[in-house]
Amino acid sequence: MGNLNGKIAVVTGGSRDIGRAISIKLAKEGAKVVVNYFNSESAAKETVEEIKSLGQEAIAVKADVSNLNDIAALKAKVVEVVGAKIDILVNNAGGLFARKTLEEFDEAFYELVMGVNFKSIVFVSQAFEPLMQKGASIINISSQAARDGGGGGSALYSSSKGAVTTFTRAMAKELGPKGIRVNAVCPGLIGTKFHDDFTQDEIREKVAAGTPLRREGNAEEVADLVSYLASDEASFINGNNIDINGGLAFS
Repeated sequence: MGNLNGKIAVVTGGSRDIGRAISIKLAKEGAKVVVNYFNSESAAKETVEEIKSLGQEAIAVKADVSNLNDIAALKAKVVEVVGAKIDILVNNAGGLFARKTLEEFDEAFYELVMGVNFKSIVFVSQAFEPLMQKGASIINISSQAARDGGGGGSALYSSSKGAVTTFTRAMAKELGPKGIRVNAVCPGLIGTKFHDDFTQDEIREKVAAGTPLRREGNAEEVADLVSYLASDEASFINGNNIDINGGLAFS
């Protein structure tokens, strides 16, 4: 088995795209995986079945992770099925939902974007941290948009991801003394349904051409980084927001 043999992982938004790749990669490395989903039930079942085909254990649990009652129910289900201890929490759930300018914002859209992208990370982390012991790891999925403000019409999305990067640093300081590491992964242009839905082909081609590696990334490459950060091999990496964008932007 791999570097995560015997560990328990919870992946929010774990049924498709980057979340699916992360769930499968963690399972390949030996983890038992709780695949959280909200709207993508069929995709969640497919992800679980693929994990089981690898000889690993997985369950799918529906929960709106922007809703505190659903978060509590998710935690209760995890404790019921796998026990009162987890080793890995991947806060992956998120979305752009629509490209809107400042004049197009309303309160409902603000609450939707900030709720799924940032509120979820705050309160899922709050719920599951008591189940984590020394050596455990939280990995948040942020974005290159947190650094550069994102593309047109993504101000709220990029701002929510900026909050994720700051929260990651703060939690690394707060939870580090308990032996719990907190890091974030910041993908650039990754070829997923996210960009299929919200980014025009010509813009994707232009961005890829301007990337030193001259291509988009893929979900499996993000999953490989998440898996490494979750492992004991990354035991002294804490409080980092790690870019994965082919060299398009870097610290």
